[in-house]
Amino acid sequence: MNELENLDLTQDVNALRVVKDETVAVEFAASEGELMSLEGPNRYVRGDALITGSTGERWVVSRERFDAKYVPADTAVTHGEAGAYRNRPAVVLARQMNEAFSLARSAGGGDVLRGVAGDWVMQYAPGDYGVVQAARFAKVYRRAD
Repeated sequence: MNELENLDLTQDVNALRVVKDETVAVEFAASEGELMSLEGPNRYVRGDALITGSTGERWVVSRERFDAKYVPADTAVTHGEAGAYRNRPAVVLARQMNEAFSLARSAGGGDVLRGVAGDWVMQYAPGDYGVVQAARFAKVYRRAD
């Protein structure tokens, strides 16, 4: 398995600029815990967003990042309440991998995510990473260029 470290997709000629378009179901954590995503464990603290994607996958987004990246999908939900949310369109970098890999979710360490050949490494910001399975990537991401 290829262990990725110090990844910077801004310097990778094989990286694509993509945008996610998805409505998700959100709950907010009442206490600390851990959610097992398809790519590995996601630890969370009280107030973090526990997200279920349109294709059934689950993951965690810190409350600070969630507030900046998501808006209620309809007027029946006030920001910060459980319900349906849409991501704000934002360009991120993505690279499809040809072999199994692992990488830390953030540059400072933390949860280790794993992917298989065909999955995508996502770089949301410097030192902020994710892994998306190929089938999900095809459903919710489009090229930004």
